[in-house]
Amino acid sequence: MTIDKFEEAYDRVQEVILPTNLIYSEPYSEATGGKVYFKPENMQYTGAYKVRGAYYKISTLSEEERERGLITASAGNHAQGVAYAAKVFGCKAVIVMPQTTPLIKVNRTKSYGAEVVLHGNVYDDAYALATGLAEKEGYTFIHPFNDEDIAIGQGSIAMEIIKELPTVDIILAPIGGGGLISGVSTLVKLLNPSIKIIGVEPEGASCMKASLEAGKVVSLPEIDTIADGTAVKKPGENIFSYVQKNVDSVMTVPDQDLIVSFLDMLENHKMVVENSGLLTVAALKQIDCKGKKIVSILSGGNMDVITVSSVVQHGLIQRERVFTVSVLLPDRPGELLAVSGIIAESQGNIIRLEHNQFVSINRNAAVELTITMEAFGHEHKEKIIQALVDSGYDPKIQQPTAVH
Repeated sequence: MTIDKFEEAYDRVQEVILPTNLIYSEPYSEATGGKVYFKPENMQYTGAYKVRGAYYKISTLSEEERERGLITASAGNHAQGVAYAAKVFGCKAVIVMPQTTPLIKVNRTKSYGAEVVLHGNVYDDAYALATGLAEKEGYTFIHPFNDEDIAIGQGSIAMEIIKELPTVDIILAPIGGGGLISGVSTLVKLLNPSIKIIGVEPEGASCMKASLEAGKVVSLPEIDTIADGTAVKKPGENIFSYVQKNVDSVMTVPDQDLIVSFLDMLENHKMVVENSGLLTVAALKQIDCKGKKIVSILSGGNMDVITVSSVVQHGLIQRERVFTVSVLLPDRPGELLAVSGIIAESQGNIIRLEHNQFVSINRNAAVELTITMEAFGHEHKEKIIQALVDSGYDPKIQQPTAVH
């Protein structure tokens, strides 16, 4: 990976990308004590940065290689990048995607004219089938991350960051197989070695961290994360040495932090960022940002509506803005009204009631009322519970169920 190649890739990808100027985040800057900026690659035409590497890679192929048709394996974002780039170059594209891929990614990949094959539960399953089809049918395989040209194309992000914010101190990049982090870190260290590069993985799929600790590429026995775009068991061998040399550290974040980060980005920046893209946002609370300029790369924003709904609800529950309590009360007229009145006076908003008359044999002694309600946060939740206690009830906290 040389400066000349990075400059060539930067120029070429301008043909297909949208400008993603840095966004200054006042909420995160105030919370961390630094100056936090987001690189919103979720705003790309294909919804993710992957089009950069795909387009540059395909541009380096010979006419004969493109005419044979292209094939790749992807959890969704690289799929769209290859499909869109293939459409621009006028060549056939076959995309193998895991069966668990969000519907929006599948449909958008098809919309660019690609043939989609769904196979397996994770990327590695799809990869095995794609490489087999490439050998059988003679397709040209476009690897999503284990390719220097792919990494060089992704590195164009770093070129844009440094041009716009040359005094940046830290760049946070998500890691799946390593294509993005290897390209970004290599170019950054070529241009300004003092800039710190931190990679971020989900706890349930930290294959790069495990490989760096082992000193060689290793494969995880299994992965478990909601960050489907970075759900990779084994990082790329061809780009691993670049990560070893140029990435200052790799950290992990739990899935529950991604859920809260989704809510923050939606409320504070009015942006939909997919779980993998939120890795760098969730990481902000774990690093020392005070007095520093930090850029978090938001790698993508392709989420289906059902996933968005689920993440929002879980986020509200984690923030204690939706909670459930149960109380026991006599089965007589007016008791439900009394409880509702207490909650209303405390400005709680009831969104679900369940009245169970069979919790006790003696209905006159007790029936169970389970109430799911909205609050403004932890303090408001405690205020509502205390109001129930003061009125003679004994509220028990329960785990909320999905509310539609």
